[in-house]
Order: sequence, then structure tokens, then C-alpha cells
Amino acid sequence: MCEANAYVYEDGEETLYLENVDILRPEGEKVFMRNLFGEQKEFEGKIKEISLLRHRIVLEKQ
Repeated sequence: MCEANAYVYEDGEETLYLENVDILRPEGEKVFMRNLFGEQKEFEGKIKEISLLRHRIVLEKQ
């Protein structure tokens, strides 16, 4: 499987935001995410980094 976990980077630390992200879509100033279980979240900020090998998405507030 190719899903990833999303983390929020703040003050030098990463905090888990959403597990098993299946869909990630930038929408202006927000990032829309949906996981394998249908849970949806919108993060106000930007994508800082995506690591496909480590299955990680790092988000950052603007």
C-alpha cells in the first residue's frame, strides 16, 4: 500500500495529524486530505515535504 501519515511541523517538532492518507490535494491556502477510512481533514497551511519512501507528509502552518 502507498498511503502515508501526515504530520504538522511546528516549533521544531512534528505531530501526527492524520494516518493512512490516501488523497492529498492542495486547495489554495489549505490542504485537503482523506484517509483509507473516509476521515477527511483540511489543514490551513502548506506542504513542507513529502517522502514517498518513508510514507510521510509534513505540513506547515503559514
